[in-house]
Amino acid sequence: QVQLVESGGGLVQAGGSLRLSCAASGHTSSINTMAWYRQAPGKQRELVATINSGDNRNYADSVKGRFTISRDNAKNAVNLQMNSLKPEDTAVYSCNAILATVYGDLEFWGQGTLVTVSS
Repeated sequence: QVQLVESGGGLVQAGGSLRLSCAASGHTSSINTMAWYRQAPGKQRELVATINSGDNRNYADSVKGRFTISRDNAKNAVNLQMNSLKPEDTAVYSCNAILATVYGDLEFWGQGTLVTVSS
């Protein structure tokens, strides 16, 4: 099992920055990929960024060049640095971890943190 706790959300003006953090606990050594998703009001959840154990990173086109995902292995955390924020970035951001087991991959989610970008 893995527990994920996000922090760092809040209200920011357009053009500003926020840094989200996701602290993982439990069987963190078996985590392969961690990711950030977001869900805006009335919209489907979308993948924002992923990072795997090989430090390979992928981003949604809408955030490329503005967001950076990183892992802090010492703290078992994954961070999302968000710069040049836009009102359309407003959403609940959730941390996701994929745990590799002998039975297959297990997926875990944090509770989410709200990011509001005002125009």
